[in-house]
Amino acid sequence: MIIGGCLGTKIAPVTPANPPAILVDYHRTGGIAGFDDRLVIFDNGAAIISSGHMNREIRLNQTDINRITSVFTAAQFSQLEGNYTARRGSADLIHYTISYHSKTVNTEDSATPPQLQPVIDELNRVLKTSTSPERPVNPFANMPT
Repeated sequence: MIIGGCLGTKIAPVTPANPPAILVDYHRTGGIAGFDDRLVIFDNGAAIISSGHMNREIRLNQTDINRITSVFTAAQFSQLEGNYTARRGSADLIHYTISYHSKTVNTEDSATPPQLQPVIDELNRVLKTSTSPERPVNPFANMPT
């Protein structure tokens, strides 16, 4: 009788890959147009956009990621205060919540510090250019196996 098997052979455990981290979380609400937009960008270039009743996924290339990172660096985002709001509120103001590397800044149109405006402009550019149809993107797709 012959008995076969894999006794004595050890298989190395598979180490699970880390999921992508959130690079930017941007939320824009209010204004005359009634914005309610959110943009979440992962460090692997995947991004999720939700606007009104629409949700979609897009892919940002390394040039886009570098540009976004550079505007945050130029703004010295980590040195900004947490809140910039006007003394007199208005229903027509657009409110922004921006998180980058564990730092969150809240601001609105009439109180945005000048160094933060390029960050808002760049994130709005990403929102605007993402209106063309794209195929769905899985933010976990580029993880090593």
